Amino acid sequence: MALTLAALAKTAQAQLRGDPDRLIDSVATLQDAHPGAISFLANPKYRAYLETTRASAVILDAENAGLCPVDCLISDNPYLAHARVMAALYPEPRYPAGIDGSAVVDPSARVAPTASIGAQSFVGAGAEIGEDVIVGPGCMVMEGATIGAGSRLVAMVTLCHGTVLGRRCLVHPGAVIGGDGFGLANDAGRWVKVQQVGRAVLGDDVEVGSCTSIDRGAIEDTVIADGVKLDSQVHIAHNVKVGEHTAMAGCAAVAGSSTIGSHCTIAGGAGLTGHIELADHVHVSGATAVTRSIRKPGVYTGTVPAIEHADWLKNFARLRHLDDLARRIKSLERELAALRQQHDKAGD
Repeated sequence: MALTLAALAKTAQAQLRGDPDRLIDSVATLQDAHPGAISFLANPKYRAYLETTRASAVILDAENAGLCPVDCLISDNPYLAHARVMAALYPEPRYPAGIDGSAVVDPSARVAPTASIGAQSFVGAGAEIGEDVIVGPGCMVMEGATIGAGSRLVAMVTLCHGTVLGRRCLVHPGAVIGGDGFGLANDAGRWVKVQQVGRAVLGDDVEVGSCTSIDRGAIEDTVIADGVKLDSQVHIAHNVKVGEHTAMAGCAAVAGSSTIGSHCTIAGGAGLTGHIELADHVHVSGATAVTRSIRKPGVYTGTVPAIEHADWLKNFARLRHLDDLARRIKSLERELAALRQQHDKAGD
């Protein structure tokens, strides 16, 4: 669809400089843009492409607006403005309300008349599907699961029994929410399964990436609070609590009964051991292993254990000179041995 720059400026909450009636029909990168497209500059590494861009307009901040050769939308947060423009130009597809003829819906399930149940999906006994919910093809909504209004399961998503999904959630293909946690008791070397009787409870506006798994609680619930964003292939173990608006990147993993505060970020490949707590506004760098509770906001980096980011940078700077330090120590040890030998001879 095409929109005027004036309409996009209002949507993006940005200041317009240029022709308000200019039509924009697509989004492209600065280097690959074409007339009719809008681009954005959020990372200064791409500033070199601004001068030669063929875009009809660019979203950028006031500092770079003077360098822009075309119309622009000026924002304090160009990437956020870009997100709003993307949503306007590429709206989510609309799905017809109703139940596909190949879907299986238990008679005791409650499905809102405005919901859409896709092909070959299954809705179990006692499940509740709210208004304007989209259950895509091949999804499994097991018995007693609840989906809040406006949420969407893209395709091949599994919500296990009793799972609660809030409003306006987005769950990508292959995600499994509410599967059993890893609970096992040892009986003389043999493993005995411990029944997992809690639920997985997700708040409003949560996004769950492809092939991510969120385990149900062992006794109490696993809880993912409002606004949490989980990337693909993230694992949340049983009884974990994740605070509001925390984001976790791909392949991050949280072991059982850990608590993560609000507005935290967990970068890709990071791992948290069980039964620890992270304060609000803790930011864990990629591949970091967190083995103890972190009580103070900040950036943490490292392996075992994680330390404050500034300390890690200083230690890593020294680590780069480790070979040189080792050679110098050996040289000093040889000199010391020679001095001791001379001292011993003098004593004789």
